Amino acid sequence: MATVTEVGGIKTGKLLIEGKTKQVYDVPSMPGHSILLNKDRITAHNGVRAHDLEGKAKISNQTNAKVFTLLNRAGLKTAFVRMISDNAFLARKCDMVPIEWVTRRVATGSYLKRNPGVKEGYRFAPAKVETFFKDDANDDPQWSEEQIVCAGFKVNGVTIGQDEVDIMRQTTALVFEVLERAWATRNCALIDMKIEFGVDADGQLLVADVIDSDSWRLWPAGDKRMMVDKQVYRNLANVTAADLDVVKRNFTWVSDELDKMDAPASHLVVILMGSASDKEHCEKIAKHCAALGLNAELRVTSAHKGTQTTLHMVSEYESVLSELVFITVAGRSNGLGPVLSGNTNYPVINCPPVKPENVEQDVWSSLNLPSGLGCATVLYPEAAALHAAQILGMKNFLIWSKLRVKQLHNFASLIMADKKMRGVRSN
Repeated sequence: MATVTEVGGIKTGKLLIEGKTKQVYDVPSMPGHSILLNKDRITAHNGVRAHDLEGKAKISNQTNAKVFTLLNRAGLKTAFVRMISDNAFLARKCDMVPIEWVTRRVATGSYLKRNPGVKEGYRFAPAKVETFFKDDANDDPQWSEEQIVCAGFKVNGVTIGQDEVDIMRQTTALVFEVLERAWATRNCALIDMKIEFGVDADGQLLVADVIDSDSWRLWPAGDKRMMVDKQVYRNLANVTAADLDVVKRNFTWVSDELDKMDAPASHLVVILMGSASDKEHCEKIAKHCAALGLNAELRVTSAHKGTQTTLHMVSEYESVLSELVFITVAGRSNGLGPVLSGNTNYPVINCPPVKPENVEQDVWSSLNLPSGLGCATVLYPEAAALHAAQILGMKNFLIWSKLRVKQLHNFASLIMADKKMRGVRSN
């Protein structure tokens, strides 16, 4: 593949690296960025088998862009920026950690060879994460996490130690679980997949490289006989033009199915306040809802002063929506939450606008419910939004993914804060 000077209207700099299926170029006009240009090339067994496959670059580029766009929407830190042409995309420039991270839900393929006695189809719960050192000459040997730590890789100024390994392990599992749920919406089982990490100039550890049909095993309806991934190509005894057409059709099907994964926005969180004076508290709830991908609407009503109006308002929402959560905000004597809970089958969350001087009195009416009522009570706006997201995320994979990513960010923040504290103590 010849060196190129422009891709998608962006002038390229020097060729940074060339692999079996892609080229990576510097972008002088955009410091800290690079362009990954895909090739019409398919390989297997570390390049021992290789064929030209017209159109593969475009299909792989589209697949990769759709996957990373989904991960970015969930809030994950990735190197992907945007697709810039049919066969190329713009990314944060990274130095790569020379480790492949593999997540497995079902035992199959090479795992069975390395673990004789395990039956094909054995389901890992939680999903199993494995690591492999990138070394084509030695067929990418499996490494333990201890080997990675002891190797002391220096990547863009960051030494890969136990902290970084812990974050990469948790991120790897998260990426798999997010995509597993996304593929489940298409009745397709994600069996296993691999990802890689890079470190950008700011020292950020990012999911990088590509995720396309070379990266995973996909079994529609969970049936191995229907596989649509590169394993079809790997399994061929002899590769014919007709075989390559089948592989290309499978890859196209995968790309097309990714277009159908967008989570519906047919849910609503209705934030009901007993008085307009509670608007500021409710706006905080709505802000946290928006960060989690939740649609929210603010209303003013009083169960004490306008009971029939309140119940009519609830009935209107129930008549048009099936994914609905009510958050009630009322201080002093909270009749709003309990009245709603007694008259709707949808979830009701109390979030009273308590103040330090009257928290015990104001929260009591939300907690001390009559028998037969089941509304929950939380004290902070973020907690109310998180509770609503956990309810709605049961049917919406993108909301669930945002919650999962938030957990990862909390985990990683603690890891890095502790690392910083250790560094202070050692000085």
